[in-house]
Amino acid sequence: MTDSSAQPSAPATPSAPSSTEATSVAVLGTGIMGAAMARNLCRADLDVRVWNRTRAKAEPLVEHGVRVAATPAEAVAGAGVVLTVLHDGEAAAEAIAQAAGAFAPDTVWLQCSTAGLDGLDRLVALADEHGLTLVDAPVLGTRQPAEAGMLTVLAAGPEETRGRLAPVLAAVGSRTLWLGTVPGAATRLKLVCNSWVLAVTHGTAEAMALAHGLGVDSADFLEAVAGGPLDLGYLRTKAAAIEAGDLPASFAVDTARKDARLIVEAGERAGVRLDVAAAGLDRLDRASAQGHGDRDMAASYYASFDA
Repeated sequence: MTDSSAQPSAPATPSAPSSTEATSVAVLGTGIMGAAMARNLCRADLDVRVWNRTRAKAEPLVEHGVRVAATPAEAVAGAGVVLTVLHDGEAAAEAIAQAAGAFAPDTVWLQCSTAGLDGLDRLVALADEHGLTLVDAPVLGTRQPAEAGMLTVLAAGPEETRGRLAPVLAAVGSRTLWLGTVPGAATRLKLVCNSWVLAVTHGTAEAMALAHGLGVDSADFLEAVAGGPLDLGYLRTKAAAIEAGDLPASFAVDTARKDARLIVEAGERAGVRLDVAAAGLDRLDRASAQGHGDRDMAASYYASFDA
């Protein structure tokens, strides 16, 4: 962080402040994850401004002390840290491009969107183009841990950014796993973790579908595995939601489709065949086509049946 008391400050301009404070944070994207993160940043007494493509979705944050900006440029002006929490790498790139000229020279870009390998390559180039210090920082967790400030942040970026980011990371997550100083390591690990999450989700969905198809009581299935190595809290949570038919999005089908596609593409790029991931992507495509795109990814269940 720059110590502004050490020497007189140079005059600032509205479009590109000459200095920033770590306590000033811009959040670009206020969906399920971004809105929760913005609220937690405010609770930590940070100065938070947000931008969302659909402004109406950001307006409820005003009551939590967040300032809503009309444009990405307005949001990032004067911010020491800029978070992108958008649908994908393309959306993150577009928002950063729209903010060009408004960044301070010492802005740290905390990139939390799941961008994939090719997407991250583009974001690294964009950061270089605009003089931003990029920290690759996708998160593990969905709606509930995001709202509770209990996300796990996977981070890769320059060591000198860690002090500035400490209050931000503490507000949004329960722990940060630093994976080196070069962006990319965090994105690669996020794809591996998401491949596991999706495999467990589809496994749960198919087991529940088979139980229903065979006339097996799903409670008997859960009792059979209870207390053993195959018993998971995640299994029970998703199974209960499927059984109740109550699937508000903790992580939506259409977002999971995007991540599944990035996983399959990463495997292809690495020369690794991912049959389960590819089949899971097909299931999510079918569930979305059936009209479940905005429901929780456990709606993969419905892909086992004709629409």
